[in-house]
Amino acid sequence: MNQGIFITFEGIEGCGKSTQAKRLGKSLGRMGIPRVMTLEPGGTAIGRKMRQVLLDSRNKALTPLAELMLYAADRAQHVEEIIKPALRSGKWVVCDRFLDATVVYQGAARGQDGKLIRLLNDVVTGGIRPHLTFLLDCPVEVGLRRALGRNMKGQDRFEKEALSFHHKVRKGYLDLARKNQKRFVILDATASRKEIEAEIIRHLNRFLRPKTCLNKQGMQ
Repeated sequence: MNQGIFITFEGIEGCGKSTQAKRLGKSLGRMGIPRVMTLEPGGTAIGRKMRQVLLDSRNKALTPLAELMLYAADRAQHVEEIIKPALRSGKWVVCDRFLDATVVYQGAARGQDGKLIRLLNDVVTGGIRPHLTFLLDCPVEVGLRRALGRNMKGQDRFEKEALSFHHKVRKGYLDLARKNQKRFVILDATASRKEIEAEIIRHLNRFLRPKTCLNKQGMQ
């Protein structure tokens, strides 16, 4: 059995990464490619409990270090329970956020020690890294406006952060992408959903056998 393909989506709040991850999942399904759709935090039953703590806007006393450790714990469970078994069985894994989010949110934006973050990520992932990471980039104001528009239950803990925090997140992602150009693909998140999807498909065709390559509409 061949090792599976690991694809991640990253970006600021409201960038549309979750939408594109779901669209990719549907495209892979049409091709008959076994895939696992997941996310962080909360990709497991245990992780969903951590997600509630991490995103609950009432948890104002949660310290940056405690936040970092909760994300590491969520990722450790996620890798062992979901990601590693799926990749070993030859499935594609499409994940909405992964270790890069911690580097950016807890590192660049929260100011936690970069060496500690790298150590934690290395330990909890066992060295697993995405084959390709799509960074959906847009101005902070655009992303937050979208996020506010979709929220029926109110803003989560991160969406309520100051504008300066979100600018740090965006800059952190762009800096990280430029340092890892072989893995990252930066996409204009202000383009239409179809345009973004077509660009994603174009980059993914190199992982597919010729007979299963996708066209611009995501069809065989």
